[in-house]
Amino acid sequence: MKQNILVELLTFWKNWHFRLLLDLTAKMKFCLHWKSTGVFVTARHQDEEVEMTRMAVQFELEDLNLRPDPEPLLTEMIHEAAYRENTVGLHRFCPTENIAKINREVLHSYLRNYYTPDRMVLAGVGVEHEHLVDCARKYLLGVQPAWGSAEAVDVDRSVAQYTGGIAKLERDMSNVSLGPTPIPELTHIMVGLESCSFLEEDFIPFAVLNMMMGGGGSFSAGGPGKGMFSRLYLNVLNRHHWMYNATSYHHSYEDTGLLCIHASADPRQVREMVEIITKEFILMGGTVDAVELERAKTQLTSMLMMNLESRPVIFEDVGRQVLATRSRKLPHELCTLIRNVKPEDVKRVASKMLRGKPSVAALGDLTDLPTYEHIQTALSSKDGRLPRTYRLFR
Repeated sequence: MKQNILVELLTFWKNWHFRLLLDLTAKMKFCLHWKSTGVFVTARHQDEEVEMTRMAVQFELEDLNLRPDPEPLLTEMIHEAAYRENTVGLHRFCPTENIAKINREVLHSYLRNYYTPDRMVLAGVGVEHEHLVDCARKYLLGVQPAWGSAEAVDVDRSVAQYTGGIAKLERDMSNVSLGPTPIPELTHIMVGLESCSFLEEDFIPFAVLNMMMGGGGSFSAGGPGKGMFSRLYLNVLNRHHWMYNATSYHHSYEDTGLLCIHASADPRQVREMVEIITKEFILMGGTVDAVELERAKTQLTSMLMMNLESRPVIFEDVGRQVLATRSRKLPHELCTLIRNVKPEDVKRVASKMLRGKPSVAALGDLTDLPTYEHIQTALSSKDGRLPRTYRLFR
């Protein structure tokens, strides 16, 4: 039987990492030697290669603004609103005006600052530990990288500061269909609150809460483990036919976290949609039914174990956990932590979260979007209702 070896080199900066799937143990030596030369971003890059990269970045940015799925852009906007001008709130996608500034010196400066040994983890699956260590010592230690060995400078070590706020982007969403069947014009809203980092004990209760909220699209097909009995399906999508999407997301980092709900509807029903979402946030801090809690814990456990059946996921999990926490929790340890979550834990973390300032991202026709102050007032109330507004003229 053919033996597969997975070797990965992870760095601590964003999600940029390098991975190889190798056949047979002997080829691992070639892999590590290849990585140690830094051939994937070396000084040998010609100017035309950098220019091609600039064109690829430009194309991806244009595609981001044209694609019907707004989730990547909304995720960028909710982080921008939640962490105004700091850490994870800074642009993840390259601003258009910066594309022309990308050159060999910029790339080497980035690699020199962030591709340092103390920010790297070498992970392997399907290989003997001692053999991996020996190869790492032989091919990675004492090697001169292509970007030089000068000491790192200007390394950003700042801690995320949650600010809350709103990010809005008015856009005509009536012509986003890529085929002959038109897609309805929708306004997309994302409302979020600060949760916790993945280093805190409350991380697991928040993961269970996120699974309990669940959600998805109105045209999403059901099936085993699909989450059709999650709150956002039962309370939102099943009751309001005009809602096209209601999905919960949980973003967790080393020093902060963000739990948010993405919703989509016709522009004329934006106010009602926002109120439905704020009510669901308020209900998070209420009574937790034992049945729905057990269902959420079971679904989270099954999702975890199903993902870890894949060898590439296993070794990525090893690398990321060691990189972030200097250790690795085994699957049975995580399953135990999930099983130990109680209704009062979910209620406690939700109540704590609701005391913070909200973050709001809005995309599309925002004529009827409630003000940020009204959304904040609704999340501070007992029932999640928006303040009533009265107009003399319509």
